[in-house]
Parts: sequence; structure tokens; C-alpha cells
Amino acid sequence: MMEVASRAGVSQATVSLILNGSPGAKFSDDTRRKVTTAAKEIGYRPVQRGLPQVALATNQIAFVVDELTSDPWMALAFEGAREFALQQGVSVSLSVCRGGKLLDEDLLREFVHQPVIGFIYGTILTRRITLRGPFENLPTVLLNCYDGKRQLASVVPGDVEGGRKATQRLIAAGRRRIGFINGQDGIDASSDRLRGYRQALASSDITFDPDLVYNGNWEPPSGHDGTRAFLALDAPPDAIFCANDLMAIGCYEALKEAGLRIPQDVSVIGFDDREVAQFMRPPLTTLVLPHFDMGAAAAEHLLDIVGGLPTRHSQIKVECELIDRASV
Repeated sequence: MMEVASRAGVSQATVSLILNGSPGAKFSDDTRRKVTTAAKEIGYRPVQRGLPQVALATNQIAFVVDELTSDPWMALAFEGAREFALQQGVSVSLSVCRGGKLLDEDLLREFVHQPVIGFIYGTILTRRITLRGPFENLPTVLLNCYDGKRQLASVVPGDVEGGRKATQRLIAAGRRRIGFINGQDGIDASSDRLRGYRQALASSDITFDPDLVYNGNWEPPSGHDGTRAFLALDAPPDAIFCANDLMAIGCYEALKEAGLRIPQDVSVIGFDDREVAQFMRPPLTTLVLPHFDMGAAAAEHLLDIVGGLPTRHSQIKVECELIDRASV
């Protein structure tokens, strides 16, 4: 599988999801074609998993999250894990750590006695964590988070590559002065998407200008404020990359207030592919935050561990697909 991924230029998780036909996995036709062609060229066939001989009552994965909010990300990840696991005859139960604590003591005591084959532990924000309790004694895969010592496998979004891909799309449209409205400073997603933005500029010989980076807070007003700040520059941008779709909403409003057209005067690209993106006017070009696919990849990796397949503690980065609409 690693050889197929290398030949196709994608992640191992992408190869797995495509070749196993995981329902709901979102990949472009080009990506699917690259993977299937590479697999055919080297004669690869997906591994047939076999769970250890355990009682049916223990064929359950515990999916634990630090919180469920109005954002859909952890719910999507749970659905991805549940659908993949069900194909293997395994159920997935969802639990939330109460009170906003990293690990609730009552929750830990519950899983000491609950018959599960392993854990998927997910966080609403991509971040570094430290786990203890039953997670030390049963197979565990981290979702949207990672441990500093890399002792546990983790599945995270490919935010650096996503930031690069978004910026390259604007450059391909002929834009050379590209503003970036980022999320909160100090957040992994913010730093990774900024890194991808800078990499894309460097690869196209465009000088990085710190005046074209505005730190927002993921909400529409900061997208509005960041855009107004860009437009006040002596040389305003001809394109704006917003680190999430909500800030792109505010960006749209500021551009329209200034009498500027999207994309004729200023191209805009977002990140997340929230449902609202397709209903913006013009519809927003954006990147998918692949939590459904991440959940499926986490469940697959956990079942590989439980089934005794050779694995290594690694970090799997899942591709953020570009959804090209009309704002670029």
C-alpha cells in the first residue's frame, strides 16, 4: 500500500479508502485514477482483514471525543469510522468527555469494565495531547490530534498541503498578490495552512509579504476586518485565501461593500467546504476538511492493529480535496 501511495503521489490513507471503496470518501476522479492505475501496475490487492477470535460482545470500538460542538467535524469523523467498521462486522460507540476535561475520570472508569477492542480518541482542534488510563492498555488511534512522543498512531488532515494547494490554485488563475486571512495564532491548523501558503509562494518565486497575512479568529467578522485591512494597503491583493469558509463569508461582504467583484477583481478561496460554501454568491472555491475520511482511516488502522497486521506508529495525513467553484 505504501508503494502504491508513493507511485500515485498520495497518502496511504487515500490509497486505502479508494481501493476499499469506502462509502462517503470524497476524492477527485484524477486522484482515484492515479491510485487504481498504480495499484494495477504493481499488482496490488487490498489486504483481507481478520479480527482475532473474540466473543461478539467485544467487537466494539470506543470512539471518544473531547467535545461535540455546533461544528460538524467530530460527528462526520464518527460516521466515517462507524461506516468503515460496520463493513468489518464491528460496531462503534460514541462517548464525550464531560465538562471539557481532556479525560473525564468517570469516563475512564466506564471503559475499564466495558468490553471494547480498542479506542479512537478525537479532538475538535488539531493539537498535541497526552493520554493515560485505559488508552495505555488497549490499541488506540488518535484522530485530529497526536502525542508528542509519537507512541500512538494518529490521523490528521493534510493542512500544509491544503494551504499549498489553495494558494497554487490562485497563482494558476494569474494572481500574484495573494492575501491570507488566517485563524487564531498558535493553533496547529493556522500554522500548517500558513506554512503551505508560504511554500506555494516560494515555489512560484513570489516574495512573501507579512503585510498580506492577517490573523483572524475563524469567525466571519475577522474575515471582514482582514479584508478591509488588505484593501487599505497601498498595493491591495488581487486574491485572498481565507483559512476557513466562515471567514470567507466576511471577506465576501467587505469586497462587495468596496464595490469589488468576485472573482473579476479579487479571487477568493476558503477552507473546510461547509455546506454554506456552495450557496454563497458566487459559490466559493474551497478545500474539504476530510473528517469523514479521517474517521474511516482511523478505524481501518485500529482494526489492522487489532488484527495483528504489521503496522508502525505513524502519522497519517489525509488529503484535503480542492472543490473548484466560481470564486477564483
